[in-house]
Amino acid sequence: MSKRDYYEVLGVSRSSSADEIKKAYRKIAMQFHPDRNPGDKAAEEKFKEAAEAYDVLSTPDKKAQYDRFGHAGMGGAASGGFGGGMRMEDIFQNFGDVFGDDMFGSFFGGGGRSGGRRQGARGANLRVKLKMSFADIANGANKKIKVKKYVSCNTCHGSGAKDSKSVQTCSTCGGSGQVRKVTNTFLGQMQTVTTCPHCNGEGTQITAKCGTCKGEGRVYDEDTISIDIPAGVQDGMQLSMGGAGNAGERGGPPGDLLILIEEEKHPHLRRNDLDVIYNLNLSFPDLVLGTHAEVPTIDGKAKIKIPAGTQSGKIFKLKGKGFPAFQSYEKGDQLVQVNAWSPQNLSDDEKNMLEKMRDSQNFAPGAESKDVKEDRSFFDKIKDAFS
Repeated sequence: MSKRDYYEVLGVSRSSSADEIKKAYRKIAMQFHPDRNPGDKAAEEKFKEAAEAYDVLSTPDKKAQYDRFGHAGMGGAASGGFGGGMRMEDIFQNFGDVFGDDMFGSFFGGGGRSGGRRQGARGANLRVKLKMSFADIANGANKKIKVKKYVSCNTCHGSGAKDSKSVQTCSTCGGSGQVRKVTNTFLGQMQTVTTCPHCNGEGTQITAKCGTCKGEGRVYDEDTISIDIPAGVQDGMQLSMGGAGNAGERGGPPGDLLILIEEEKHPHLRRNDLDVIYNLNLSFPDLVLGTHAEVPTIDGKAKIKIPAGTQSGKIFKLKGKGFPAFQSYEKGDQLVQVNAWSPQNLSDDEKNMLEKMRDSQNFAPGAESKDVKEDRSFFDKIKDAFS
């Protein structure tokens, strides 16, 4: 089943402001929150769908990527480590950020977050640029890159504590990560639930910090990441690899790795959407008498036959020799435009031969040759190649 448009999910337009997008998300999230619809799978899916839409449309970089490429730009397929939807902890984190912890607790009793306890701070996303050749883009590729980032501390395994005895239950919240307050109002007693200020919602406190990471649970180091890039990506497309970013603090969830695709120039070929374009320069005798020519392609070389009497500017099509579409079975072609190459240094004998040809009726442009008489652009001729 294909995903719905994110703007449609939230009921907003592409020109809506950040506040309008946030307001629309608040309304839908309140309506379909799992605590208000226990056991309702349909409501839960709508809640997740709205959270995913808000996560993209509320983040300027993600929103720009979505506006340009749609769901394809979000790395929509779960295969290869990309996309696959949001984690529930991220969804509830977004919900808490939008509504605030006090309102979250007042409406739902803190039940939206498992046990009320919060993990350490989530790691920041990591953004890298990845150069891709034409062959890599056409066939997909596995790239191994080295990056500097925060990784989990091997000494304390991410806890931030010197040892297991250096972690104790928070005395303020009793390990729940939350404190409850009852206030008397003219409507009666009102209970609010807020994050514990002493343990920041983690439910535990460290009495002695790890000597390696100084209590952060992570260290800055070099890491090698293996990335599977699917076929059909384009220059400027951004893919997301969940959990491959910076490690979180004190066991917090890691950030994501954002991969910006940079398309390397090919020495001979040009790209036009899914099609590949190559200019083949031939001598005048080859065009007149016909020949066979070898042309470069994305995956190697191919031979084409040039019939006798071929006009300069003629386009030949190599079916299926272009780029595949991202997450689709569609595939482009290779278009070969033939151009007459004119020598600049001629001997006297060669000039005499050409002078004789000039006067011959056979070498006068024929009235039936439209390509000779009309001033037509290259892309007009491409249309002819497809017709």
